[in-house]
Amino acid sequence: MQQVSRQYTLKTYYDSFDWRLYTRGITCELNQSRSSSTLILRHLETGLLIAEEELDSVPAFSKQFKPGEIRSLIEPLLEMRALLSVCKLDYLRYRLNIINEREETMLRLFIEEHDLYNNRASLQPIKSHDHAALEITDLLTTKLNLKPSDEPLLLTALKLQGLKPKAYTSKPAINLDPAMRSDIAGKFIYSHLLKTIKDNEQGTIANTDSEFLHDFRIAIRKTRTGLNQIKGILPEPFTSYYVEFFTWLGQITSQPRNLDVCLLNFEHYKESLPISMQEDLNPLHAVLQAKQQKAQKELARKLKSEKYVITLSEWEQYLKEPALKNPLEPNAKRPIKELADRRLWKLYDRIMQKGEAINEQSSAEALHEARKTCKKLHYLLEFFQSLYPENRIKPLIKSLKTLQTVLGEFQDSEVQIHTLKLFYEEIPDSTVPPNTALAIDRLIQDLDARRRQARHNFIEQFSAFNRPENHSRFKSLFVPQSLKNL
Repeated sequence: MQQVSRQYTLKTYYDSFDWRLYTRGITCELNQSRSSSTLILRHLETGLLIAEEELDSVPAFSKQFKPGEIRSLIEPLLEMRALLSVCKLDYLRYRLNIINEREETMLRLFIEEHDLYNNRASLQPIKSHDHAALEITDLLTTKLNLKPSDEPLLLTALKLQGLKPKAYTSKPAINLDPAMRSDIAGKFIYSHLLKTIKDNEQGTIANTDSEFLHDFRIAIRKTRTGLNQIKGILPEPFTSYYVEFFTWLGQITSQPRNLDVCLLNFEHYKESLPISMQEDLNPLHAVLQAKQQKAQKELARKLKSEKYVITLSEWEQYLKEPALKNPLEPNAKRPIKELADRRLWKLYDRIMQKGEAINEQSSAEALHEARKTCKKLHYLLEFFQSLYPENRIKPLIKSLKTLQTVLGEFQDSEVQIHTLKLFYEEIPDSTVPPNTALAIDRLIQDLDARRRQARHNFIEQFSAFNRPENHSRFKSLFVPQSLKNL
């Protein structure tokens, strides 16, 4: 046996805020010592090496890695999410070579000496000397009484630090009892949404990645939808006050999100153009990025204001207060299942009316209103899905999502056209190369074609959604038995 090195090592684990690598069974670790700095991807369960690369520091985004195996592996998993440090630990690392009588290295043995965790040993076999690994494994387990580790070091470290992988989800499970009072159920729903808002608050302010603002906005929209749609359960002055507050939050986050979408789609913009025009679009990226940074700073300022901090704190305090024994609101003591049935059926009926009125000549506003109604129904289905059999509620959510997808494509194209036109007009003519102007015009034409196609697709999708069997499924689930035959 030959000691090769003894080094102090700092290990930093990385993942996205929503644990995208961990979810796919991968750990990402940067091991830094005096002599080297290496980023390693491993299989979560086995600890086996997937890929490694010499790196001094970890880029924030996967697209910032140089082309290679690590980038090709993590880019499709992380997408737009930033890599964040989730856990750090330091230890002494010994590297030993197991040699034979001919002084050939048969095996590399690595020992990690930790202060807070059990020490660990790992083996790296050498080709043509596989038997050595078996012999040393037998020695470590029988003679030294060491036990194979059945828990990844990452999980051990997280537990000791009071952290839990996959602790964040943008869609928390909301489990309601059908007999629960509606006012109590409402507060329960809003408390889950408030947690999502607070989870994403600092990432939104810091502009860590675009998904923080995305999830922040969705939780805000869901809260506003609940306050507007689940009526008569909270005191009217409170409802009106907080509807106004969450509407304001939606407004101040709108422009930064629109700019985020344009920047996220920028490579797709370029790819949609002829190859000869693609590079001509680059000056637009600088304009959009400058606008996004300015809008982001303004948003951060407002999210640090007294209006935001105090009002959100008041909302949190209100949600913690116990429900009144005898509330005055008409639906407060009504069982939540009864109220859910009524609201879901009413929104479904409204979608059918709006959808049937849309044709190839309908205004953009008509499709926008249909999309908003679909979103309201989708959010309420998410709030209340625990009240219904899973095998019956899931297909309805899926069929509605298909409708939402084409409406979302229409709206996204509409917003992106408006955003591009607005900021294109703000660029001084003298700074816009003629070819860039042509590229932007061509891009707007392509987006307009997508918008027209989405309108056509909606009419087709709505026809499928409007099938009698789908209508029967909604009716059988949400309409009270006493009304089904009317």
